[in-house]
Order: sequence, then structure tokens, then C-alpha cells
Amino acid sequence: MTNKSHEADVAFIKALAELLRENDLTELQVKRDYGDDDSLNVRVSRQTAMAAAPVQVQVPAAAAPAPVAAAAAPASAAAPAAANDDPASHPGAVTSPMVGTVYLQPEPGSPSFISVGQQVSEGDTLLIVEAMKTMNHIPAPKSGTVKRILVEDGAAVEFGSPLVIIE
Repeated sequence: MTNKSHEADVAFIKALAELLRENDLTELQVKRDYGDDDSLNVRVSRQTAMAAAPVQVQVPAAAAPAPVAAAAAPASAAAPAAANDDPASHPGAVTSPMVGTVYLQPEPGSPSFISVGQQVSEGDTLLIVEAMKTMNHIPAPKSGTVKRILVEDGAAVEFGSPLVIIE
């Protein structure tokens, strides 16, 4: 690659980063072909403050049971649940491998792939994540019971977002 081509590539990457920022995108991937054996693959991504939002929501929820002293039994039962509120840290969490839209059923009007309490086998389809008009089936990484479904049908998800908990 010549120096002039290198400078043009750097300017191109800077323009992509600016496009990412201006349009509030989290990821952008481009392939530029220059010739037979010459191409440039660029993937520009950034982390958003989306991960901080659940933490802010959980803090008031955890603080709410403390002033209610009359309901001591429900508050003590809620304390273990509050400690496990971060589904991404659960060992059975299945996370999204991509940014996209979640679908819990193969097509509108048909039954869902999974339901809470259902037994699944390794490789069974749990849901679909649509990304760039492609339907990506998300398989169960292990056999077990579906304990929680953490997303709603049609919801947008980020890379690494927890989708389902299987135990």
C-alpha cells in the first residue's frame, strides 16, 4: 500500500468514526475493494452508556424495601432476588451475539420457541435476532430449563445483552 493510499484510508476511517458519532451508531463495518488482491476491511465500534442505565434503575429499587419496616418477611425474601438482579452475571445467561431485533417466534401468530419452565436441549433455537434483514437463530448453548426470558418480542438488543437464563 502506498503512502497516498494509506493517507486516504486513514481519512476514510476518520470519516466512518465521525459518521458513527453523528448518527449515534454503535457499530459500522465496511469492506473496500481496490483490486484483485487489494482490499480494506474496517469495523468501527464504540461502547455506549446503555450498560449504566440498568445500574441506575437497580439502585432505587434496592433502596425502596429498606424504609418499609412493617413488611419484614417480604423484604428479606426480596433481598436475595435483588442480589441476583444482574442477569448478565448469571452463569446460565445466554447473551446476544450481535446488535439487532429479537423475535421470540418464527413468524407472527405462531407459538414461541421457548417459554419459562420449558426444557431445552443444547442446540435448540431459543429465539431469533434479526440483524441487517438476516434472521439469526440463537441456539441453546447447553441443555436445561428456561428460568427467565429477559427480552420482549420485537425489542432491540445490543451485543452482549442477556436474552435468556437457562439452568
